[in-house]
Amino acid sequence: MSADNQQERLKTVGWVVGFVDGEGCFSVSINRTPQTTSTGWQVMPEFVVTQGERSLSSLQALQEFFECGNIFVNRRVDNHRENLYRYCVRATNDLRGKIVPFFSENPLRTSKQEDFEKFVSALSLMDEGAHLTIEGIAQIAEIAQTMNRRQPSRFLRILRDHTPDTSE
Repeated sequence: MSADNQQERLKTVGWVVGFVDGEGCFSVSINRTPQTTSTGWQVMPEFVVTQGERSLSSLQALQEFFECGNIFVNRRVDNHRENLYRYCVRATNDLRGKIVPFFSENPLRTSKQEDFEKFVSALSLMDEGAHLTIEGIAQIAEIAQTMNRRQPSRFLRILRDHTPDTSE
């Protein structure tokens, strides 16, 4: 790799980190799936960057850079004049193999770094199989509800309301 290519790569890495710091999100959702999972819940980690239609090329650049993920359109029906686009990486192999290593090596500079670290903790719990038990999902939900200034998890409320007290 030539010196010019290394310089260009450094510029691109800096752009990616800054762009994700401003527009990205690491999240873990827990969705009710009574027919498809043994626990009735599915854990969905994802990395997302959102932009208006005029900046779609920036999301395409991210997709090309990471060599994974998809871009989805959220058609606007409100008073906005352009559609919203989401670059989204949900495949856990891509999250573990591309996204996490990149941001571990190139840390974010805003409070999103803390969300990233929590995201990595949730993925680690999934690696241990925690997402396959109610107790493990509750652990992941405890982490997820502290990310991105979220409200308390619906999963935790439902779990508290429907789990019998076994302490007696």
